[in-house]
Amino acid sequence: MNWKTIVPLAGILLLVVTLGLLQGKKLGAFNQLQEESPTPETSISHTLPHGSLIDANTKFAFHLFAAMRAKQPQENIFISPTSAAMALAMTYNGAQGTTSAEMARALEVPEMSREEVNEGFQALALHLDLLNGDEDVNLAIANSLWLRKDFPLKEAFRQDTQEFYDAEATELDFTNPGAKDIINGWVKENTEGKIDSIVEQISPSDVLYLINAIYFQGNWTYQFDKNKTTEKPFYLANWKTKQQSMMSRNGEYNYYENEYFQAITLPYGEDRLLEMAIFLPHPHSNLAAFTTQLTPENWKQWQGGFSKREGLFQMPRFRLEYEVELNHALQSLGMKTMFQPGRADFTSMSPRSVYVNGVKHKTFLEVNEEGTEAAGVTSIGIRIISVSQPQENFTMIVDRPFFCTIQDKETGSILFMGAILEP
Repeated sequence: MNWKTIVPLAGILLLVVTLGLLQGKKLGAFNQLQEESPTPETSISHTLPHGSLIDANTKFAFHLFAAMRAKQPQENIFISPTSAAMALAMTYNGAQGTTSAEMARALEVPEMSREEVNEGFQALALHLDLLNGDEDVNLAIANSLWLRKDFPLKEAFRQDTQEFYDAEATELDFTNPGAKDIINGWVKENTEGKIDSIVEQISPSDVLYLINAIYFQGNWTYQFDKNKTTEKPFYLANWKTKQQSMMSRNGEYNYYENEYFQAITLPYGEDRLLEMAIFLPHPHSNLAAFTTQLTPENWKQWQGGFSKREGLFQMPRFRLEYEVELNHALQSLGMKTMFQPGRADFTSMSPRSVYVNGVKHKTFLEVNEEGTEAAGVTSIGIRIISVSQPQENFTMIVDRPFFCTIQDKETGSILFMGAILEP
């Protein structure tokens, strides 16, 4: 290969944002599909993606999280595995050869055809959109392609991202300083201002940004009384403490406990189709020990162990932002050649030789008495080469590091997951 012909395509940007605003936008990417479908009340079960894709996404989520924990064991981690998976799936449409095989294995879809993967994500997005029938929940997906003028994008790739992800392609003059402002404006609009930028600068090598945004807002089904929120100590992993606003509520919860941890789920909205799950290691254990047990197999077993229990629950009111580059984590999962100029094979994307120059991930999480706001952004830059529990009441005080997820109950899709060491 002539290395002088390889130009950094530096910009397939995959953005997934999940937020929590009461008046969010509904899923624009799949409006046409929704109009052709029955009403949510009667059809949600008929729009479910194939179980193989959900299982694959769950495996990918835990593998990605484990890779992040290995790199940052003493820090807060909060990621959107659905964001990362969907972003990478769109990029996967442009891959061939070894690059394609590595991506398929890392995404846990080697036995699925590319069309099955695309149709699975399309069905998942449609299903999530149908959850918007609950006025206390907002969930939406939007996709877009931003390419440098005169960059040759293969028609089949353009059509696949349009058909399955509804990603409209917009050509921009990347030499114009205002180009990044246009892209960031789209990001800000589709995240209700919670994430106002993802492109810091456009280099001469950047040719394409592919952006996926997921928006989420959920009010608790049973909200916390603000008058019961008090300042209490939160015990950090380094044996220090900090004062933290702790929300408190007595009531009935889905609750699970074993010898290692307590767990609880907090539903959103009237329909309770989305929920936050919180796993609190027992005092004789810790979060590091818990995460070693965090496998798809254990996860499935734990999900079946929850039962209705009365108890006292307290958790922090907090807000955090997280930013990380996923290159190392994805390479540890087997996605290696896509980062290598001269070896990356994205010939189904463009006749030009391109490679991924960076995968950036940003998230935002706010938990308060009313509900949850969460946002996640995944940016992929591609460059041209130049057990039964006793039924007595429980007490669960989340005053030390914990693990949490935000997930769709019906499919089991994990929209967000994190290890919170210091809220």
